[in-house]
Amino acid sequence: MAENQNVAQGEKKPHDVVIFIDGKQFKVEMEFMNGAQIKALGGVPSDYQLFLEQKGEDKPISDAQSIKLENGMHFFAVPPATFGS
Repeated sequence: MAENQNVAQGEKKPHDVVIFIDGKQFKVEMEFMNGAQIKALGGVPSDYQLFLEQKGEDKPISDAQSIKLENGMHFFAVPPATFGS
């Protein structure tokens, strides 16, 4: 019963963060994810370049780059053949 009481008393549980990948909504419990994890979550091919939408210029996210997730972040992926076109 002590376990249930701790949960009932508001033990900290990770909050879901809502992010968007190529227009699809995903709920995650992680505070940080790297580019490879975000691509895997969104079903994005590993050779695509991932970007974070932001005001001004969108930010490229490398596979190894870890970023803090915040509600409402939008990511999109671009096939490698479209760079420099």
